[in-house]
Amino acid sequence: MGNETFGSYRQLEFAPIQAKIKKLQSDRRYRDGNGLFYAEGIRNFVEAVDYNYVIDTIIYSEKLLTSPIARKLTRRLKRDGTPFARITPEQFRHISQTERSSGIAAIFKQEILNLDQLNLDSHICWIALENIRSLGNLGTLIRTSAATGSGGFIFIGEQIDPFDPSVVRATMGALFKQKIARATAEQFQKWVKSHQLQVVGATPDGSFDYDKICYTPPTVLLLGNERKGLTSDERRLCQKLVRIPMIEGTDSLNVAVAGSLLLYEVFRSSQQK
Repeated sequence: MGNETFGSYRQLEFAPIQAKIKKLQSDRRYRDGNGLFYAEGIRNFVEAVDYNYVIDTIIYSEKLLTSPIARKLTRRLKRDGTPFARITPEQFRHISQTERSSGIAAIFKQEILNLDQLNLDSHICWIALENIRSLGNLGTLIRTSAATGSGGFIFIGEQIDPFDPSVVRATMGALFKQKIARATAEQFQKWVKSHQLQVVGATPDGSFDYDKICYTPPTVLLLGNERKGLTSDERRLCQKLVRIPMIEGTDSLNVAVAGSLLLYEVFRSSQQK
């Protein structure tokens, strides 16, 4: 049986959707080439709908999906014409990458902005990153950024994939609350200069303790790779370099911990004004 349309309802066959999901889960080139990504779970689904993320396809199991709010949103989106695949519990577990199948998943449109599309007046802070080794660290940073009211992320270059399943899973729905932009280093430098933004970099040899400077909103926090820290080119993009004090003989902090400390310091200072 092929895809079916009943009024505004657009029900899809599971087999081609399953193949699509498997590729979205494993192949970044396929994700980026199609401008899509996959996420499952009630929190992801509800947050995405609340923040008006564009949904390409809903995948759900009637028996597994017990959340009243998720069921209500599913019915609404189906009535509005969003394509969907209604599948069995066994089929859902086959595509699920979580220990407990929630019964709801979706294929989403990637939302990547240009720098000139960012609304700088509505957020206290943005994070800029060129490279990150641990996808879990990126997920943690996204959660912390959302929790502190920061606007989101500017990825310099093409190395970082915020839509990797490991990142999406680690954000616990926070990904859908954040804006994501991508730019070259040259574009980033011109954008910072044109808006007269303060760029603060974190490094062990910084000139100031991180809690001793004034963070003028919107501040851009530039974070380096976990192993090598800020490159010489990245350091030149910063107006200030700050350090996080540690006792002698300890290693540098995990980038997710360091970034979270800086985000909460920006948040704390913004609450005092």
